[in-house]
Order: sequence, then structure tokens, then C-alpha cells
Amino acid sequence: MFGYIVVNKSELKIKEFEEYRTYYCGLCKALKAKAGMRGQISLSYDMTFLALLLSLLYEPEQQEFESRCIVHPLSKHRMKQNAMIDYVADMNLLLTWYKCKDDYADEKKVVKACYGTLINGPVNDIQSNYQRQHKQIQECMSELYSLEQNKVYDIDKLSGCFGHLLEEIFVVKQDEWEGYLRKIGFYIGKFVYIIDAYDDLSEDKKKGCFNPFVEKETEEDFDEWVRQLLLMIAAEFAREFEKLPIVDNVDILRNVIYSGVWTRYEEVKAKRQKKMAEGSQSSATE
Repeated sequence: MFGYIVVNKSELKIKEFEEYRTYYCGLCKALKAKAGMRGQISLSYDMTFLALLLSLLYEPEQQEFESRCIVHPLSKHRMKQNAMIDYVADMNLLLTWYKCKDDYADEKKVVKACYGTLINGPVNDIQSNYQRQHKQIQECMSELYSLEQNKVYDIDKLSGCFGHLLEEIFVVKQDEWEGYLRKIGFYIGKFVYIIDAYDDLSEDKKKGCFNPFVEKETEEDFDEWVRQLLLMIAAEFAREFEKLPIVDNVDILRNVIYSGVWTRYEEVKAKRQKKMAEGSQSSATE
């Protein structure tokens, strides 16, 4: 959905990456089972992280099998199937549906509106089955839309709103691990909102769309300020993660938390610097 909570493949062992891919492919398969190919389009690395996290924490009964897919039609890939992956597939579709609504409301993206309509059927069932999560997503998206429409530039309030949305999704059970998962989801939600706004800043300015950093960008050391903000937030979700009793394949999750998210940050930063350099060159030649 966003693509910021990813693995740093270069720092994973081959065996670890293959294990990670079993969850990615398993989630893809679950999305297909729930919504066909239109469901698979919504597959994201961010939700793969959640599928892996919940699976390793709760250790549900699972099946592992090999299957071909439309992306890899010539060779079979290992995939996992369990209750946590199915849950994340539901949340993936629910979030995607709301994202389509948000994109249409903000920029009148007809393609997104059409895609949202295509997954209406399975999403209606998900809303009925997960009323707690649905209610929280609905309320947070409504609040976030209101804040953005009223041009509230308070990044803590805006990112916190998305954090509260994501924390509810991270809680699959209201049990002894709920508090830790809530905090992890909350801080990851803040992180995603901030880096997404940072990533979209140039494009939003061109389109005249709301971005919480439009005014802040003119301040000295803006880019370093964003980096420090992300560092503080990442430290919070890393701290909560380390309190969970996960042993098997914990290094894959640590790769995402301590390295993967920063790989994406560096990519976003490099893209921003390139655009700024191109803008400076254009101004100089005019």
C-alpha cells in the first residue's frame, strides 16, 4: 500500500530472504482467494511485515506449499498459509479500499475509485467481520481528511491520527500482547505518514495538494529535521518490538526495523535531492 516498511535484501542471508518471500507470496495467495486478481493488486511489503510479525508472535498452525503465480508462471514458489496471513489479507483489502476513497476525495482519481468499487464485495464482508478495526479506520480517516482539508500543519497530530489507525490493525487479539502491538502499530503509522508526506512533497506542491511540510520546507535544515523526527519514531517502535518473545526468524524482522525502513528513506531522500537539483538547474537556465 505504501512500500516503506520493507526488507533490506542485501543484508539478508539467502535463506532468510526465501523465508520472508514465503510470507509475501502467501499473502498474495490469500488476497487472490479473497478477491481474485483485483485483490492481489493491493499486495504490499508493509502488510507483509505485519503478516510475518503476527505469525512469528502467535505461531499459528500453518501449511507450507509450492505454487505458481501470474508473476512467476514458469516456476513454483514456496508459500505459507495460516490464520494470521488471512487476517492481514483482510486488513490489506480494507485499508486499500479506504485509500481509494481518500485518493478520489483528494485528487478525483477515477481509476482509484473504480478499483475501490471492484473490491466492494469482499470489503463489505470484512467490515462486518472486523467491526472494531473498521470503526477505527473509518473514524481516523475521517479525522485525517478533516485535518488536511482545514490545512492543519501539525505533523504530530496528523501522523498520530494515522498511527491510531494502524495500531488497531496491528491488534488481531485483545490479549497480553495487545499493548505492545498497539505501540508498534502506532509508531509505524506515524513513521509511514511522515515519510510518505516527505516523499510526496514535490509532487503535492506541483498539483496544489495539501502536504504538511509545504511551509516547513522553507526552514533551514528541513531535511535533517525530518530525519531526526523519523529516527525518534523508529526508536519507539524498535523498543516495543524488542519486548516481544519472538525467537524464530527474528533477524528478518530486525532487518526491516533497523535497516529496511532506512533503505527506503535513503531512496526517498536521494529522489528528493535529484528533483531539487533539477529544479535549480532549470531556474539557472531561465
